[in-house]
Amino acid sequence: MASGMGRGPALSVLMLDTAFPRPPGDVGSPESYREEVEILRVPATVGQIVRSDPEFIDVEPFETALAQCRGDVIVTSCGFLAPWQAHLQRLSGRPFLASVLSAPPVRDALVVTFDAGALGPAHLAGWRARVVGLPRHGHLRAVIGADRPALDARRARAEVLETVGAALDGERALVLECTNLPPHAPALRRRFGLPVHHVLTALERIRPGLVKAPFLTAG
Repeated sequence: MASGMGRGPALSVLMLDTAFPRPPGDVGSPESYREEVEILRVPATVGQIVRSDPEFIDVEPFETALAQCRGDVIVTSCGFLAPWQAHLQRLSGRPFLASVLSAPPVRDALVVTFDAGALGPAHLAGWRARVVGLPRHGHLRAVIGADRPALDARRARAEVLETVGAALDGERALVLECTNLPPHAPALRRRFGLPVHHVLTALERIRPGLVKAPFLTAG
């Protein structure tokens, strides 16, 4: 579907240089959206971005990629870039989203991340929430971290549901920091009956009508 603005893609995704599968619901899957999307691959790996010291991330490749973006809105494919939101927003000249953590904080939330040991105060500025990470030796974390080409979707979903179920302690919402987790948002909503916020729900607030309905589980 063409962009509603009629000037090119509705969204530009600055995607890390990865090869692992991106099913519908993933920020990097064109099937997540109702409008035209362009995917711009950035020469940066998961290991270079998922780190506890984000001030040392080399953002020059993202700065360069911004100049190539044609979308009305720009998003990155890794929530660990949240500390760079203001810097990249200034350079973008249009609506820009580094992470769901760049959106207004959600109260009483459990934040689900790729690596809880690396997600710290610099990423969570303004957020008062408990954090849980994917199992260190789990299937989904291995697929993302080792950039494996095959994903067992059922196994990954079972891991995510089990991880969240074991971690919940009275929270009233879920926030999926990892942009590879929204494919599981509908299942999380059904299982736990809680609002589920993630990068796609944040994008939908910026540009209503962009995201396909099944992934809009924040209400």
